[in-house]
Formats: sequence, structure tokens, C-alpha cells
Amino acid sequence: MRKNVRRACSLFLAACLAVPAALLTVKPASVQAQDTTAEEASAEEDDTIVLRVSNWEEYIDLGDWDEEETIDLESGDIIGENSMIEDFEAWYEETYGRKVKVEYSTFGTNEDLYNMLTLGDVYDLVCPSEYMFMKLMAEDMLVPLSDHFYDTSDPNNYYAIGVSPYIKGIFDAKTIGGEPWSKYAAGYMWGVTGIVYNPEVVTAEEASTWKILNNSKFKRQVTIKDNVRDSYFAAVGAIKSDLLTSPEFLNDPNYSLRLEEEMNDVSPETIQAVQDYLQTVKNNVYSFETDSGKADMITGKVVANYQWSGDGTYTMDQADEDDFTLAFAVPVESTNIYFDGWVMLKSGLSQDPAKQHAAEAFINFNSRPDNVIRNMYYIGYTSVISGGDDPRILEYADWNYGAEEDEEETADYPLGYFFSGDPDDEDYMVTVPADQINRQISAMYPPQEAIARSSIMVYFDADVNEKINQMWINVRCYNIYQIPVWAWCLAVLIIGGIVFFLIRSRRKKNYD
Repeated sequence: MRKNVRRACSLFLAACLAVPAALLTVKPASVQAQDTTAEEASAEEDDTIVLRVSNWEEYIDLGDWDEEETIDLESGDIIGENSMIEDFEAWYEETYGRKVKVEYSTFGTNEDLYNMLTLGDVYDLVCPSEYMFMKLMAEDMLVPLSDHFYDTSDPNNYYAIGVSPYIKGIFDAKTIGGEPWSKYAAGYMWGVTGIVYNPEVVTAEEASTWKILNNSKFKRQVTIKDNVRDSYFAAVGAIKSDLLTSPEFLNDPNYSLRLEEEMNDVSPETIQAVQDYLQTVKNNVYSFETDSGKADMITGKVVANYQWSGDGTYTMDQADEDDFTLAFAVPVESTNIYFDGWVMLKSGLSQDPAKQHAAEAFINFNSRPDNVIRNMYYIGYTSVISGGDDPRILEYADWNYGAEEDEEETADYPLGYFFSGDPDDEDYMVTVPADQINRQISAMYPPQEAIARSSIMVYFDADVNEKINQMWINVRCYNIYQIPVWAWCLAVLIIGGIVFFLIRSRRKKNYD
């Protein structure tokens, strides 16, 4: 049975427009990779290290839990008494013998963060989404993680010890300029996009396609994301649905590579097709939204909501409290697999080994299994950390979603792909209520068949950004198809009247 947990509401508030990189000047700097150690960081112990961290809003445990919120696992209880920031500062001094002061701030969108950086704000450690840390990598703005950070013989390197083998494989395989993500980025949270829907009104088949956004059966009953990247991705999935679901495409030996290419297609023809599709979607949906879709689903204003899996889980949780069942579907065409990851900035660290050690320690502290659980409980998203040999994160999945002993209808839900890298690993099988399938656990830990059709969003260069943004302006700021015939006739009459008046005035002036 699903336990009653607190979820933060809005996480990935995205911007309508991204400022083209070509309009901003970024001065690249050269910073040699440092193999920082605790001994290096302990120099000048009387000085407090000031670590400037910027993260998404409501994206770290702020503590102050009530006693009834205690997570009682087989391996011991977990509760957030202090904020994660306070606990890190105390842990760092106790572990490394030097004080650290975290100056913590937040941002609302990836584009907000990028604008802050290019306009002169200075941070040491930030947590953007994958397409933004790819952009920062490409623009040579990041410091690589030290060799020591990945040394699994250090028991305090919780990230290297506990990162999911599935996530590690992605971060090692994806590259920018020939360098893997993992050289510069350490994952934090991850998930997929999909459709939260009311199963009493919408069938699983109807919800399992991006074409639901333009399905006239649900006119004014569906919401779409009010940001260009997510809406573009969904539109591409809809307009290419026949291709993406064809047997020839699905059986292609290079399916994953081709899927990523198709879902990130920015050819002029595709951009125009996306604009045309979103113009028609605009006539069909209830709203473009960033946060209100969750409440609209819970109150029944809409029957389907394009959502990130973490917010989808929150929505289903809240509906359950009102005895209102919602479900989650991953479109058959493709789903966006997204990541948020910690990266260190050259402009902040300035070749300071003590700062880099503190920054990497901050990542590790948030990767410690008990702290991973605190953060997941508080913000509602899924951590990239599986815990290695520590069983608590798996126990937490069972605590949330596992069936009670007297549950009659149950199903086995495999999590091996995430926890051990083996989809068939029976040591990572959770027995859940049968009605959990296609609900919370499927959003938090998507099934292997959904993961197989996932694609990342790549970052776009300045030229492509400009074209995509103009498309979005055309969609959001006006809709030519919504202008009625009488309005066109009136416009013609007004323009004709103005032209007639100007001609008549000029003739009169000539006669005078």
C-alpha cells in the first residue's frame, strides 16, 4: 500500500524562450583537472571554505519533518530534522577537519541559470538539466571532476560507490566534443515524461501516444507543457508517430541512435511541421501550463496532463488521498529521459583545490543512501543513486510501493536494470499491488520496455535556438487559425479604408 508521504509540487519550471548563446559573450578559461584529496583541502584550516551552490527550487531536503513522517525501514529509521545544507556543513567539518559555509540559492529554469552565469553571477556548483550541462560543457565553462571523486576505495565517495549502473552507463556513453558527461557531471535526479490520465475517461491506449494532445475527443480536457523544449519533443513524437512505431524502425539495429536523431530533428521542414501541429494543439488543449496541470488533474478539470514522472507521481499521490484514481502512461513513440546533474564552474572554483574538494564532498554527501532517501521523500523525484551494497534505497522503494502481506492481487515488478544493471536480477524484484502497475512505481522507476524507447534532448546551438524560439513565439503569441472570417473581412475593410483615405488626402493636396 502506498505510504502517505509529502511531495514538493513544482520542480522543472521551464522558460518559454532561451536567450540565444550567440548574443552572449562567454570567455573560456583553462583550468587543469585537480586530483583533490582531503589533505590538500585541509590547508589553512583556520579559513572557512565558502561554497556557492545553486539548485532548482524545492529540490533538496529542508528538514523539519514531523515524527509521523519517519521512514521506518528494515535497516533503520530515517528522518530529516535539519536541512541538508546544515547537516552537510557539520559532516564536512567532522569528516575533513575544516569548516565550510554553503551559500545556497535557487533558480527557476535552465535558461534562468544560464542567463545568470553569462551576466556575471558566480557559483561553484550548480545542478542544471542534461541539455544545459551539455551546453556548459560545449562552451568550456566547467571544471572536470577529479580522479579521486571516482575512487571507490574511499568510503566517503558515495556517488561513485552508489550510482546506478544503468545511469552510470548513460553518463559514460553520452559525449560532448568527444568527452563523456561523466567527466564533468554527476547525476542527481532522473525520470521520464509521459501522460497522467483519468482511467475512467481515457483508455490506456489513448493516453499512450503524444497524439492525445490533439485528440478532439478530449477537446479542452488536456494540458501541455508551457515551454519550448518539452512541447517540441512531444510534437515531434506526434507528427512522426507512424515512423516511430513502424516495425522497420523498431527493428532497426541502430534503433536507439535513430530514435535520438528523429526526436531531436531540427530540419526546417520539421520545425514548420511542429509549429503547424502545435497551432492545432493550441485549439484543442485546456491550457499550456508549468505547474497548474497537477491541480487541474486532481480536481477533475482535465482528464490528461503531459507531465514529468516525478510530478506525475505527486499528482497520483494527491488524487489517492481523495480516493480518486489516476494513472501514468509512457507514449509508444518515445519518451524523454531527463537528468539533473551537478557540475562545477570554472568562474567559481578558480583553480581552488579546497573549493573543489568541498564541492565534490557536497555531491557525495547528497549521494549517501540515507540522504538520497531524504531528498527523494522531500522533493518526490527519483535519485540516480541505487546505493551499491547498501539496501536502504531498495527498501525505500518497497516501503513506498510494496504490497501488504495480506494483499490478494499482486504483481512482481523488476528493478534489476536500475539497481544491478541486470533486468532479470531476482534480488531486485518488488512485489506490489496489481493496481500499482502503470501508476506510481511505473513513474518513479519506469519499466524496461518504456526505458527502451527513451531519448535525451540534445542541446541546440545558437542558430537552431533562434529558429526554435521563433517557432515558439509563433505558437504562443498568436494563432492564425483562430482568426475568424469576419475578423479577416473587417481587417481588409479597415486597411482598405486607410488606403482610400491616404490616396484621397494626397489627391486633395495635389489639387491645392
